[in-house]
Amino acid sequence: MITSLLDRAIYSYADVDRLVGLHAGTSRRWLEGYERAGRIYQPVLREEPTGSDAVTWGEMVEARLLAEFRSKDVPVQRLRPAVARLRKEFGQYPLAQASPFLDVEGRELVLRVQKEVGLERPLRFVVVRSGQVMLSHASERFTDAVEYENEVVRRLKPDLRTPDVLMDPAHTFGQPAVRNVRTEALAEEYRAGTTREQLADLYELTARQVDEALRFELIAAAERAA
Repeated sequence: MITSLLDRAIYSYADVDRLVGLHAGTSRRWLEGYERAGRIYQPVLREEPTGSDAVTWGEMVEARLLAEFRSKDVPVQRLRPAVARLRKEFGQYPLAQASPFLDVEGRELVLRVQKEVGLERPLRFVVVRSGQVMLSHASERFTDAVEYENEVVRRLKPDLRTPDVLMDPAHTFGQPAVRNVRTEALAEEYRAGTTREQLADLYELTARQVDEALRFELIAAAERAA
């Protein structure tokens, strides 16, 4: 069940860019690699390019984490050696599992890998504070946005400002939804003239759930336009 969930290929690269808040083409580069000025850059999140246009749930989750590390100073590409080492320790989707982040032994293993590959401070998954191995701020933001089940990420909040909006690979094709009603569908009906109260009644949602769905779509639209 765990493997089949993470392997569920339900997204396109455009989906990942849109839902994770990346510039167009970024997720393809992270997953398939790219060439620039005659130099070939290998994928960060895949062991090697696959040529596939489909993205799995596990890859979507890992891209969501990498998005927390975007910086003008340190390219995310430099995470590749650490991710490759963690893949050997935790399996195909190391960043979509609970152990590297929630288990003490898992965090210590991640710390050891970071040191061995010489990972720069802005890209570290864990840090040492007061003698204890803790999650970095980026990793904390990520774990706040996910829900684990059977040691893997089962659901994901695409935006922490709208916690009722979830992505679940087993429902609505993994698209953002409230109680299995796609936020996109609610926003379309609202723009067509259906009131918040009517939407809540029609889909058996609370007023808060409808408001969060509409707010999420407004946030997503604003970020795409930025």
